[in-house]
Amino acid sequence: MRFNKLKISADATSRLRSLRQRTGLTPNLLCRAAIMLSLEEGPVGGGTAPDEEGQEFNAYTLTGDYNGLIGALLRFVEETEPDLAAPLTNDQLVGRLRFHIHRGVATLAVRAKSPADVARLTMAA
Repeated sequence: MRFNKLKISADATSRLRSLRQRTGLTPNLLCRAAIMLSLEEGPVGGGTAPDEEGQEFNAYTLTGDYNGLIGALLRFVEETEPDLAAPLTNDQLVGRLRFHIHRGVATLAVRAKSPADVARLTMAA
């Protein structure tokens, strides 16, 4: 999966601000945890894409040294969809990554009140 920059939704950006205040963790770390939580829930499918009116991340800030791992996990989860006829293109994978961030941040916003909660959620995942 290749991308230089990725914009997330305005809703996810707002929730990340709140999570940062509660947990003290930076948005990129929270997004990594959100991705893992969402991947555990399974494929997001091809529904309506979240807006791109929120925070922008460059690829290395968002995924760090784990870009290959996150890309492989994303491809594994998303390409096991039963009605998927062909492998996903890079643009489709990046779009699905945005979906996973959006869904995972929503989950974190409800369930994480401290850094320990984030650790517990991601370790259980």
